[in-house]
Amino acid sequence: MAQAKTLTKAELKRLFDVTRSCSRYAERDLTMLQLTHYCGMRVGEVAALRITDVVDENYKVRTEIVLAAAITKSKRARRIFIPRQMHRQLQRYFNTLPPTITPNTYLFSTQKQSHFSANTAAQHLQRLYAQAAISGATSHSGRRTWLTELSSKGVGVRVLAEMAGH
Repeated sequence: MAQAKTLTKAELKRLFDVTRSCSRYAERDLTMLQLTHYCGMRVGEVAALRITDVVDENYKVRTEIVLAAAITKSKRARRIFIPRQMHRQLQRYFNTLPPTITPNTYLFSTQKQSHFSANTAAQHLQRLYAQAAISGATSHSGRRTWLTELSSKGVGVRVLAEMAGH
């Protein structure tokens, strides 16, 4: 199987612009995409997030997400630092959620289920890439793009492996 495509800045902008203008659930979809592109999260990790993973007891967006071992591929907990633009997107998304949500509610829900499965989330992100006419992109493209950018900025391979949860 071929590696997931890494996106150029122009492709990433197009992806976000198309998602903003064409998606019925734009804030949700942008947030899911950005968690893969700006935080390097796997799609299964994104799908498994709960409200309490992202906001504190006062419903303010955290500065980092701690992924429980149970939801990571490596079965080891890890910290995800939230960049400023991701923090703003999480707050925008959180502001669209109903006030009746509880801390243990899944962060991302679907129309038909209480939350996305990893497979459903992967298919959903794939459709967003297709709508933006980005050939070769998969649900793993965000993570791969994130790692490639960090590497090009001189982040060492051991640090990258730790950040990626390898």
